[in-house]
Amino acid sequence: MRYALLLLLSLVPGLALAQAEALENPGTTSAVQDRLYQMNHELTLGLGVLPADAFYKGYIAGVSYSYHFSDHFAWQVGRGAYSYNVKTSLRQQLERDFGVAPTSTAFEDEVQWMVGSDLMWSPFYGKTSILNSKVIHFEAFLLGGATVFKLNRDGGFRPGANVGLGLRVFRNTHVSFRLDVTNNVVWAGASRIINIPTVQLATAFNFGATE
Repeated sequence: MRYALLLLLSLVPGLALAQAEALENPGTTSAVQDRLYQMNHELTLGLGVLPADAFYKGYIAGVSYSYHFSDHFAWQVGRGAYSYNVKTSLRQQLERDFGVAPTSTAFEDEVQWMVGSDLMWSPFYGKTSILNSKVIHFEAFLLGGATVFKLNRDGGFRPGANVGLGLRVFRNTHVSFRLDVTNNVVWAGASRIINIPTVQLATAFNFGATE
């Protein structure tokens, strides 16, 4: 009986210490911060390129307006871009050395301008530091919608489905920078389907936003 009592008394300090530690460290918790920057009415002005066609490169200037319903969902209500096209060396060689006419059907898929609309979903938001001196806030988003193209081909309009992704870097509440990379699957007539990728870097102006 004496030994049992001594053993019990020796365990009491350990139990008390363990209980105190449990009270001081009740468990690991984590907190997710709200977004520092919220978007509302967004107007973008951008420059980009149509890089994929072997016979020309299009340099585009575009404008768009988007309405953000929440931090995650937005509607790019309207976007438009004009393309300034430059012949590639391959096309120049075909015209010069092989007598291919500039009006050849091979060259009729040049984009003159385009308009469209998209839905945007932004599931990713984060921040990082540069050399431990500046914090950068950014988001990544997906988009999908429709585009109408004005092509050189017979002066007609061609519909297309647009899908892509983008990255936004915030400068402050009212200004951010967007990189959009998209691909348009376009019906070019006569059962022909062509792909028209676009790459655009834009400055976005945010109106009616909160911080």
